[in-house]
Amino acid sequence: MKQKETLKKVLRLVKPYKLRLAGMLLLAVITVALTLYTPILIGEGVDQIVGPGEIHMGRLTEVLILLALAVAGTAVSQWLMNLLTNQITYQVVEDLRDKAFRHLQEVPLSYIDRHQPGDILSRIVTDVSQFSDGLLMGFTQLFTGVLTILGTILFMMSISVKISLLVIVLTPVSLFVASFIAARTYHMFRVQSETRAEMTSLVEELVGNQKVVQAFSYEDRAMERFRRVNEKLRVCGIKALFFSSITNPSTRFVNGLVYTGVGVFGAFIAIGGGITVGQLTSFLNYANQYTKPFNEISGVVTELENALACAKRIFDFIETPAQTPDKEDAGELQEADGSLALSKISFSYQPEVSLLKDISLDVKPGQRIAIVGPTGCGKTTLINLLMRFYDVDKGQIFVSGFPVENLTRDSLRRSFGMVLQETWLKSGTIRENIAYGKPDASLEEVIEAAKQAHAHSFIKRMPKGYDTVIAEDGGNISQGQKQLLCIARVMLLRPKMLILDEATSSIDTRTERKVQQAFEKLMEGRTSFIVAHRLSTIQEADRILVMKDGNIIEQGKHEELLARKGFYAKLYESQFAVS
Repeated sequence: MKQKETLKKVLRLVKPYKLRLAGMLLLAVITVALTLYTPILIGEGVDQIVGPGEIHMGRLTEVLILLALAVAGTAVSQWLMNLLTNQITYQVVEDLRDKAFRHLQEVPLSYIDRHQPGDILSRIVTDVSQFSDGLLMGFTQLFTGVLTILGTILFMMSISVKISLLVIVLTPVSLFVASFIAARTYHMFRVQSETRAEMTSLVEELVGNQKVVQAFSYEDRAMERFRRVNEKLRVCGIKALFFSSITNPSTRFVNGLVYTGVGVFGAFIAIGGGITVGQLTSFLNYANQYTKPFNEISGVVTELENALACAKRIFDFIETPAQTPDKEDAGELQEADGSLALSKISFSYQPEVSLLKDISLDVKPGQRIAIVGPTGCGKTTLINLLMRFYDVDKGQIFVSGFPVENLTRDSLRRSFGMVLQETWLKSGTIRENIAYGKPDASLEEVIEAAKQAHAHSFIKRMPKGYDTVIAEDGGNISQGQKQLLCIARVMLLRPKMLILDEATSSIDTRTERKVQQAFEKLMEGRTSFIVAHRLSTIQEADRILVMKDGNIIEQGKHEELLARKGFYAKLYESQFAVS
């Protein structure tokens, strides 16, 4: 049932190219018809020379000319058929991959959080490639194979009904062999696809974090994890290969039975004068042509099983519910005034595990709000809700007086500038990375932003300055330099609201003081949320929110919270205790 549903979805993908498909099917019919006409000509040619002293050169010449034209026509029509097949297949694959990648931009962050990047990568790249191979073979060989079988039976019936019945009686053996193998290969190839995705995910994780692996001497454990997945892939790969590899020998055995039966039975009929020698020759050719498609179809079935297993994984991804779309009447947040309010919001990543509970907060324009608390208390989750990376389960969030669900996500997020502890840069020039949020920024604007972030000096020392190409995620510059570029990116945009999550954690102390001064200037007149672990960086905040177990348990200025001698005071003393 699952295979049928997947196949229906594949056919829907092919529907836009129905004219090309019709042309391909027509060419397939022509190819098969000419192929099946060839044995008749060969048989007639044999009959023109088989009698003692009876060689009819005139008719033989005509037969040879027709045979040459039939062979040439078969070659041309087959070439055109393959050309159309390739066009349809790769167009469908392009559409499918485009659809999958477009959907990747729409899936909620909860899906990304629950799945390894390597698994998603495997679906979009590897599984689509495997699917295209099976689809290509299925188009070219499955249809022509079925046509050849049906056409061969008709041609054979026109020569001898008795021999044809013998062939038809042996046909179910081939069908049984093909269906028996197909029933087992689908499961094997599905497991192989899933294990391949697991392998891709593991390799992507270890390669992307090779420095961490080496720094913590994790090489042996990483190798053990790799060996375990690799062994699992080897076992399921051998099983899938075993079932797919017995297809050809099994069907060839059946082919041998059919050919032998036709040869022996047909010879007795020819001796009795039921058919001519030439017709027997044609019949033997048809026996070969009749059984050959079963070889191809069984091979195609194996490939299609693999393709459908891969297609199912792709469709499962594409059919993952997208994030809740913006309302049709959602408005654009043109000019945020910096005010923000939380009204009794609650949120949890998993329904059975409560996180944020009944939180209310009122932030005035230009206020600096610091958020502190132990790991896992909900600091980052609160930021994710402000940016609407996740939607609240209960309550409402207001920005500039508007409920966030009544605003488009794009306009809401453009009103915030984020600098996170975990930096992100794309493969491209330094200028392109700084201007990521404002691609039309002039070089002068980019340079000014870099100067404010104190990144200009190190950029000028780079081989090509602002045109220096950095690797994906900034692999060829230091962590501190990456963070300075991320800070410059926000300096360029100068949004009305800022989110700073340990934004200077990877910068040396001297540069940090300068950047903090730049932030002080940037935060003037702007609402700022500062997620901090080092309490020394947030003493000047207008309000400090102290979070624990998903609740705001204390709030106030630095001095007020110290005077209360509560949870914040204990956190502060633990960081600055004198030994």
